[in-house]
Amino acid sequence: MPLVAGVDTSTQSCKVVVCDADTGAVVRQGRASHPDGTEVAPAHWWNALQTAIAEAGGLADVAAIAVGGQQHGMVALDEQGRVIRDALLWNDTRSAQAAADLTAELGADHWAKATGSVPVASYTVTKLRWLRDAEPDNASRVAAVALPHDWVSWRLAGYGPEGESPLGPKLDALATDRSDASGTGYFNATTNTYDRELLVRALGHDVILPRVAGPDEVIGTVYGTSCVIGPGAGDNAAAALGLGLEVGDVLLSLGTSGVVAAVTEVQSHDASGLVSGFADATGHFLPLACTLNAARVLDAAAELLGVDHDQLADLALSAPSGAGGLVLVPYLEGERTPNLPNATGALHGIRLETASRSYLARAFVEGMLCGQADGLQALVAEGLVAKRVLLVGGAARSRAVREIAPLVLGVPVVVPPLDEYVALGAARQAAWVLSGAAEPPAWVRADEEHYEGDLDDAAHARYAQARDSFLARP
Repeated sequence: MPLVAGVDTSTQSCKVVVCDADTGAVVRQGRASHPDGTEVAPAHWWNALQTAIAEAGGLADVAAIAVGGQQHGMVALDEQGRVIRDALLWNDTRSAQAAADLTAELGADHWAKATGSVPVASYTVTKLRWLRDAEPDNASRVAAVALPHDWVSWRLAGYGPEGESPLGPKLDALATDRSDASGTGYFNATTNTYDRELLVRALGHDVILPRVAGPDEVIGTVYGTSCVIGPGAGDNAAAALGLGLEVGDVLLSLGTSGVVAAVTEVQSHDASGLVSGFADATGHFLPLACTLNAARVLDAAAELLGVDHDQLADLALSAPSGAGGLVLVPYLEGERTPNLPNATGALHGIRLETASRSYLARAFVEGMLCGQADGLQALVAEGLVAKRVLLVGGAARSRAVREIAPLVLGVPVVVPPLDEYVALGAARQAAWVLSGAAEPPAWVRADEEHYEGDLDDAAHARYAQARDSFLARP
């Protein structure tokens, strides 16, 4: 029984799972925290990985490992392999003006055609432009740019700054995969090539970039062992691989924000910026739309009604579909899909008969899900034919969300058991690399819940009317 390991080096923590390569069964696991903040010294990721690996029983009996990680972060290295400044994470928004400048210089259409995405503050390319403008001395020292998962994989293989690593600063040993490269803003996932002109436009000069490995390629070995290293993946692509998404499947992740992503055969090129044209971890594509309002909408409803989340679900399910015409537009923290950063939430259609706790609970749940349906519709406009939705994230624990979702989304909903799907996806990739097979191993996932129901067209129409009132504002 060969063992493989998967790593999730996320914003908040590092998780390691050790799995049976044949079945995917988790044998052991470990975890360590990352510091808070939107800029972090990458050394914290390395230290957390060592702690998590030790808690997971080490790698002595592990045959292969791969790293999934938070997308977009900027790890700037000098010629000696030293980190020049703390890494800017995906959620660091100081590069918002840089994103606007880059878009204005070439036009949204150019960026969408060249990279599949229009620059936003989370992308690496905008952080490089910010570095050029705000810290020109640091920018001039940059010899290589890596992403969080690239850098962790590089360190696992024994590379790094002189005196801190056994093999030293071999920058051309950096390697990544299509999925993470596709979130940089200077990679074309259709041709699988970097766009050096976009890189230079952002940073001001060319640098070494990680080699883009194939999805089942060995990129090295863990230093001092025979454990091979897979190419890894960005977090959303790793989660899709861990969930076993296939073409036509949609991932809906309901955490603080909502993420709608789908496996497709063709890259999207959405000049509106609503859909990001990312790649997946298998050779396909993973167009993605993000909404700012998801689980925290339910938190607000529970606080407003003075109930816990189970009681909120009971209240919502006691009211009829459509909440009697009561509609919540859930832009409690502005919104990205559609792009309304300064919007606020609004409650429409309240009458005497709907002025009750149950109708209000239903409106909050339906409004949050309608916001996700907007994200799904953005993907459909790019050519997606959705077969089913896999629902994950904290808000998927809500019975009301699970039962109402098919009525709002209009497709069957599958709820897999709560698990560390980014780490599991990385482990599945490691098993694929180890096997030498043409496809990833078919790990079977048990205990799925299935929900179906007919789309409530009337409720959708009322929500669309309320939502469009925001779009009509000057």
